[in-house]
Amino acid sequence: MASSRASTWEYREIVLPRGTKRDAARAALVELAEHGSWELARLVLYPDGRRRVWLRRRVIRALRTA
Repeated sequence: MASSRASTWEYREIVLPRGTKRDAARAALVELAEHGSWELARLVLYPDGRRRVWLRRRVIRALRTA
């Protein structure tokens, strides 16, 4: 059943320092995705090698039934 209101998201920002290997960055993001239900919202790769990553996950609100 689809909800009529807009989705609510929780965001987390991570900065990976210059020199972080691609495999290490991928492993860290996969760990967060698998165990924290995060998904990639945006990634910026700067010319000096830094990576700035925004992750998001849907906020699920429990509705009172009684």
